[in-house]
Amino acid sequence: MKFGLLHLFESAGDRGEQQMLDEQIALMQAAETYGFDSVWTAEHHFSEYGFCASPALALAAVAKTTSKVRLCSGVVVLPFHNPIRVAEEFSMLDLLTDGRIELGVGRGYQPAEFEGYGVDQTQSTEMFDEALEIILKAWTEETFSYQGKHFQYQNVSIRPRPLQQPRPPIWMAAVSESSFEKAGRYGLNLLCSPVLGGSLLESQQSIATYWETLEKHGHDPETHEVAALCAMYCGETTDQAREQFAEPVTWFFQNLGKVIAPKVGQPEIKGYEGYQSVRDMLTTIEWDQLLAHGAVLCGDPDYMVEQMQTLKQNYGVNHVLGWTRVGGISADLVASHMERMQKRVMPQLR
Repeated sequence: MKFGLLHLFESAGDRGEQQMLDEQIALMQAAETYGFDSVWTAEHHFSEYGFCASPALALAAVAKTTSKVRLCSGVVVLPFHNPIRVAEEFSMLDLLTDGRIELGVGRGYQPAEFEGYGVDQTQSTEMFDEALEIILKAWTEETFSYQGKHFQYQNVSIRPRPLQQPRPPIWMAAVSESSFEKAGRYGLNLLCSPVLGGSLLESQQSIATYWETLEKHGHDPETHEVAALCAMYCGETTDQAREQFAEPVTWFFQNLGKVIAPKVGQPEIKGYEGYQSVRDMLTTIEWDQLLAHGAVLCGDPDYMVEQMQTLKQNYGVNHVLGWTRVGGISADLVASHMERMQKRVMPQLR
């Protein structure tokens, strides 16, 4: 089992954006000291839910004082970007970090972000598919051409080239059944979540489809990973953990509900079926429901070990990503969580 920390750079509470940014970067840098395998930055725009406009810039800041922890995007929203630029920027980061970069990609899910960037959300699947194919070509072919509906290139050879060969690891965020299959077909690592895709129990067959598709298309399952994203907090006792985490994590999920899908009365967008019901559920969700839903792992060290063993044994998850710095929770509490994970949870699951 590997362990990562996901950061959305939310702006909850009365701290200014600069202070929030400084705290987020410091905690990501400290992840290496506490023995975490990876840190992840999530691209978001236009709301207090998250303001990391550039995962690449945030990872570059973390890279300055780290030497081992893997630096990952969770995720870059491909429909908002020129894919050649994405390939070049992450190639440059790969060189600057001595080969520690991993690129997580997704198609996005927040209507306000698509509106703000002037991108038609109904075209997001096509744009994502084309952009992904272009990045794969840019990293694995010396010179390539591409003629698609949304992107066209002729005889392009990117510089710089990434350090990791044949390319840096790529992760794909998956919610729909077809996304799990697509990640397997392309030979990508899988990002899934009980938050956006229903419970992990509901995704069990989809994860199995991913592993089967990997093998079917000639990719070695032993070299691939499935990461589960969960809100996570480890306390000295379960009661203490839940008392400290309940308010910030409820803020997080209720704000997620506000941005996750079209507003009431607006039609569903193809490929985002079910998001409307998720939105309605999350905007009114309460703490006990979050625990029952499986979106939150929160308890004492023994409880955390037990829950993560279940993720591994029942769902094939081998990389756990924790949202801990959420809803304005203090940096001191996050650091205490990280220390307990280092000393009392991770050694039992390595």
